Amino acid sequence: MKITANKVVSITYKLSIDNKLIESVDEKQPLLFLVGNSGLPEKFEEKMEGLAPNDAFDFVLSPAEAFGNHQEEDVLNLPIEDFLSEDGSLDTEFFQVGKLIPLTDDQGHNHRAKIMEISKLNGYMKLDFNHPLAGKTLHFTGKVFEIRDASKEELEHGHAHGPGGHHHH
Repeated sequence: MKITANKVVSITYKLSIDNKLIESVDEKQPLLFLVGNSGLPEKFEEKMEGLAPNDAFDFVLSPAEAFGNHQEEDVLNLPIEDFLSEDGSLDTEFFQVGKLIPLTDDQGHNHRAKIMEISKLNGYMKLDFNHPLAGKTLHFTGKVFEIRDASKEELEHGHAHGPGGHHHH
């Protein structure tokens, strides 16, 4: 079986940026994804297409092929009052410079932003909404672990289920 649309694929891989290992996924917890609906960069899926179990891969994605270039307009200063708890204080355990935080916009869409600066004096928090890997050239090496047909339920939900896959809460 080869990797094509609507297959559930599990892979092991190493991700490097500038020859530094950033992430490593082994057989104990392989990455599981539904081809065509993985949330991974489109170019990543294209590079995987046609591979079979035990095939090795080694490819590089430019920033444009991966998560785009770093966009300055995606770095925003938001009023600190939007982040205060009911008693008017800021949870300094949760809100720390350098930390990625989950946010929901007024349309209910989820985003993640990195806290760049917290200025209580000026009343704002500087947040970077760029993907953490934006502007980076990504080098993937790894091996295809398993390929199977997606179930009807996985296709309806638009993601893989099972070990390493998406779990409903």
